[in-house]
Amino acid sequence: MGSVLLNVLFAFHIVASVGLVLLILLHAGRGGGISGLFSGMVETFDGAGIVEKNLDRLTIILGVVFTITTITLFILL
Repeated sequence: MGSVLLNVLFAFHIVASVGLVLLILLHAGRGGGISGLFSGMVETFDGAGIVEKNLDRLTIILGVVFTITTITLFILL
């Protein structure tokens, strides 16, 4: 049972780490970045596009998942 839980935790950790790298690369720097291609001309009042806000939310969620799985794996191993 413990081995199955550990394997599932490793799988979540790998998915979170790869996803986190990809989402960070999608973030806009000073020049607009790759995410500017997808956002189009839709802007909110504070200047950030809807796609950029969703990208921020997903990055935060995956960052939290990555942190939790890292700490859990550290404790279990």
